Amino acid sequence: MDFIKEGVFIIAELSANHNGDIQVALDTIKAAKDAGADAIKLQTYTPDTMTLDVKRDEFMLHDTIWKGQYLHDLYQTAYTPWEWHAQLFEEAEKQGLVCFSSPFDKTAVDFLEQFNPPAYKIASFEITDIPLIKYVAEKGRPIIISTGIADGADIDLALKTCRDSGNNDIALLKCTSSYPAPIEKANLIMIKDMADKYGVTTGLSDHTLDITAPILSVGMGAKIIEKHFIIDRKIGGPDASFSLDFNQFKTMVQAVRDAEKAIGKIDYSLAPEKQKSRKLSRSIYVSKDVKKGDIITEDNIRIVRPNFGLAPIHFEEVLGKSFNGEFTKGEPLKFEMID
Repeated sequence: MDFIKEGVFIIAELSANHNGDIQVALDTIKAAKDAGADAIKLQTYTPDTMTLDVKRDEFMLHDTIWKGQYLHDLYQTAYTPWEWHAQLFEEAEKQGLVCFSSPFDKTAVDFLEQFNPPAYKIASFEITDIPLIKYVAEKGRPIIISTGIADGADIDLALKTCRDSGNNDIALLKCTSSYPAPIEKANLIMIKDMADKYGVTTGLSDHTLDITAPILSVGMGAKIIEKHFIIDRKIGGPDASFSLDFNQFKTMVQAVRDAEKAIGKIDYSLAPEKQKSRKLSRSIYVSKDVKKGDIITEDNIRIVRPNFGLAPIHFEEVLGKSFNGEFTKGEPLKFEMID
């Protein structure tokens, strides 16, 4: 994943949020850059490469936000025309965004190769399409795979297919394939587990309605976050209801960057600011006026703030010894004050 530099790689998913208007698509790419995204991701298919134009019940969607629509009709509304791709890739490059796509069949892969994409994305519902994964893997480009409908065996087989094709540049994204996805189904702990178990880069493809899951995913080790992005939810469209608008996406990016800073690094040394704060910790002080020869007792020394005297660990050590001079209440106790 050479195109992923430092920090979490944030992908704005265009999906169907162009609403059939190339200018909206171009404006969305510009807005994604302004909102802080690192990449814009397309989807490359046609209705006929996705499904059959058949009006049978099994081709109708049930129990989703697209309930009552036939698959072919939905994809006819949602797809990104292939003739737009050159202009979209060009605009992304102009904006300094990484641009790549999810191909949904071999013809889409062949088409996308002309743009020299830095990676391919395998969508959640295609993780069982082993011939497609093999074909993509053989192109030798990094592969990002969403795991929304996958069980362990599906993930094992997808990874084996990539690796058997000589491609080990793989990322797995935890994904809940519900639209929108309930927060209680996010199961973000899988991000770290997949990284440990499979030895790959991991991240989150998120369909929840807010930004809690993406922020928390950083703490779980996510290196990639993908979120549907719409320039303005008022334009509508098939994916509008679970996409972040400009302000929400920008807020998410800033929160993710803040989360990265908060996680920091493993470091047990004392930074200068920590050293400064130690002055307000406790040490041993003379707690009443004493004269030469007085025995040191719990009645004339105390462990208090600030930290300019002997460390508290020496408290028992100095008890029973005697002062070698006169000292006043509030003086920090030093070894040179003791016989």
